[in-house]
Amino acid sequence: MKLFSAVLLLFVTSINAQELFVVTDPASNVPAGSLGIRLGQSIFKKQMESGYNYHMMPEATLGINKNVMVRTTLFVSSRNNQLNTEGASIYAKYRFLSTDDVQSHFRMAVYGRYSFNKADIHQEQIEIQGQNTGFETGLVATQLIKKVALSSSLSFEKVYDNKPNYNFPENLSDNATNYTFSIGRLMYPKKYTNFKQTNINTMIEFLGQTLNKNGKSFLDVVPSVQFIINSQARIDLAYRYELYSSMMRTAPNGVYLNLEYNFFNILK
Repeated sequence: MKLFSAVLLLFVTSINAQELFVVTDPASNVPAGSLGIRLGQSIFKKQMESGYNYHMMPEATLGINKNVMVRTTLFVSSRNNQLNTEGASIYAKYRFLSTDDVQSHFRMAVYGRYSFNKADIHQEQIEIQGQNTGFETGLVATQLIKKVALSSSLSFEKVYDNKPNYNFPENLSDNATNYTFSIGRLMYPKKYTNFKQTNINTMIEFLGQTLNKNGKSFLDVVPSVQFIINSQARIDLAYRYELYSSMMRTAPNGVYLNLEYNFFNILK
């Protein structure tokens, strides 16, 4: 998933590449038979009170074949001043369109995610990745042209009660439309000589949501830098900033630090 790893070297020699974004998923899948282990972390500043929220999301991603991948994620949060496991999710993506040309390709995929969460419901924004119980389904398209990747998605998200103790408030919208646009570029190396070269990618991602019940919305921007080491390890550092919002959000601005390692050819 996401903007160029050293697999791009294979693409330059006419084999497919991947796009590796930080906070959005492209239409490309992880390699068939591979297992990715990722520790996602974020620290966001609280708006209504002093302090910060820390979230940790360990996840595992498996490439079933070239068109299908699945992912499981665990949600751990410090919102109550101690680390608590609050929920988990399962995600699947099916790539149904793939066209390739010299130094470019285009992909389209559909995806779905279901999450459960037992945390308190504390904002109008709905987010099943760590906040709400519910599901999301959507469509994503990704274009790779030489060293530049463009990706955009559109999805529907629906949330429910966070059982056993927190019912979703009746006065809030329980469903939303989400939309994203991401652009990334391979900055280094200028020319590949071997697979052990460290890749440096920069990218900027835009994430928006509109609540379908009342029309409230937000738009965030996420600039980031990414390092791919020895074609297997990955480090992401990003900052998320609220450009606009008409809804109540408790902690919209903060930093992401993701650590990932990939094991290839574990499925024969």
